[in-house]
Amino acid sequence: MRCYAIGDIHGQLAQLENALALIEADGYDGEPIVFLGDYTDRGHESRQVIDLLIKGQAEGRNWITLKGNHDRMFEWFLEDTPRYDPDLKIELYWLHPRLGGDTTLASYGVDAGPLVKLGDAHAAARAAVPQEHVDFLKNLPLTHTIGDLFFVHAGIRPGVPLDSQAEDDLLWIRDGWLDNTDDHGKLVVHGHTLLLFPQHYGNRVNLDGGAGKGHPLVPAVFEGRDCWTLSKDGRKELVPE
Repeated sequence: MRCYAIGDIHGQLAQLENALALIEADGYDGEPIVFLGDYTDRGHESRQVIDLLIKGQAEGRNWITLKGNHDRMFEWFLEDTPRYDPDLKIELYWLHPRLGGDTTLASYGVDAGPLVKLGDAHAAARAAVPQEHVDFLKNLPLTHTIGDLFFVHAGIRPGVPLDSQAEDDLLWIRDGWLDNTDDHGKLVVHGHTLLLFPQHYGNRVNLDGGAGKGHPLVPAVFEGRDCWTLSKDGRKELVPE
């Protein structure tokens, strides 16, 4: 079965629109498109990205939108009492410029700069973010399986059955995962760890090509376990390193 996947978007609306256009140019005919999470932060159009994804799903497009760690941080910030993500380094918080929550709130017209009190930014965000967006963030699934492909934001804990993975690992894992060469039964397709271009490692494919840092958002097409990246020049096979 043919399907498509798009890695971390990070508030880059034009990049997302271009990736979808490349998929259309590949002869798209309603096959699943799996989005690997991190729709928000760093780029300046997080609200517009979420709007586009909600609109596409409402129109009946076969789009599967998975949850990324940045999406969960946004979700947790919007709760009655903002929740701190325990996987963050102690010196970081979602509104820190390194993470980009400030740019996400700016896309909703909320100033969350360093001179704004956290409580004021939180109250303004809860007033500005539409309930439709809150529901979208809350209801994002963590994984999706198509044939021999297992889609997830960050990766998996090796040795743990795919249906028994912990949420924090699915959203955050790097240590013990990126250097693992085991066969996991399915080809794991993920993002989260920034590269300059998608890479195939034999047991996994990383599609985070660095859109959050200004690099092109490169979509991929899968036919079984075979994979190609898409560009204006068409398909380029992505083979294991």
